[in-house]
Amino acid sequence: MSKLKIGFIFGGVSEEHPVSVKSAREVAANLDTEKYEPFWIGITRDGEWKLCNDAPGEAWESGDSRRVTLSPDRDVHGLFVMEFDCYETIRLDLVFPILHGKLGEDGAIQGLLELSGIPYVGCDIPSSALCMNKALAYTITRSAGISTPNFRVIEGDEKADPAEFTYPVFVKPARSGSSFGVSKVTGADELASALEDARQYDTKVLIEDAVAGSEIGCAILGERFGLVAGEVDRVALSHGFFRIHQEDSPETGSENASFIVPADIPADSRRLVQETAKAIYLALGCRGLGVYPVIGVSGGSVSRFRLPASGHRT
Repeated sequence: MSKLKIGFIFGGVSEEHPVSVKSAREVAANLDTEKYEPFWIGITRDGEWKLCNDAPGEAWESGDSRRVTLSPDRDVHGLFVMEFDCYETIRLDLVFPILHGKLGEDGAIQGLLELSGIPYVGCDIPSSALCMNKALAYTITRSAGISTPNFRVIEGDEKADPAEFTYPVFVKPARSGSSFGVSKVTGADELASALEDARQYDTKVLIEDAVAGSEIGCAILGERFGLVAGEVDRVALSHGFFRIHQEDSPETGSENASFIVPADIPADSRRLVQETAKAIYLALGCRGLGVYPVIGVSGGSVSRFRLPASGHRT
């Protein structure tokens, strides 16, 4: 039997570039190469597409590679690989985007994949765009009867009156991820600085209530009918709030968190997390797969906290 040819796209031009590279390395370490023939398509920070000769190592951006692009021509159904004054085509059976953030999880790469006609892993254009925008995702999720933190959107240079909020609150870019630009604000005097930090990554910023509880979550796999929920995990913090990585060196991962799998919670709570994750998945129109962290609060209820993700621990 011939191997399935899979294109893995990683890197990208967003601030989440190093997180994506780390995720790609995790995929490479766990890929069954007896069944799958991988093609590692790296996007540099400057936006150059490269076909790497092997799984992404430490120096993949400067290593031996060829220029490549994903063809929107459905007859090609794959890659144009350039070398000197000629090119070759590589037909792919599937594309697995391992990109994070802008132009990777917001529907942009999904649009190119739809044009190409190549099946791909993950959410489609509308749900990707929706999930990337926290304000819209919260609104849709809440309309489906799922509790969310109270929040306010600050656009552009709009001012926020610190006296309007009950602290603590979280301030975060509305269309970014991997903890970039996220601050926990414990008093009114910290708000302006937190807004400035978030605006480094997006012109739209969320200010949302801090919800006390443990961050727990699970993966969801499948289409609308026959969804499968993965094992539930819990984030155990040594201090502060959960950061997926250290912002100044994101490739090193979190410095204040460890993951308990399966989560050390009662069976009823585990089922509640899984059912809530499925409800979020359906409300946001997701398909394929997603990871849905939620926060468990007193009384056994849950509150949606973060959006569909595919980080290195996923």
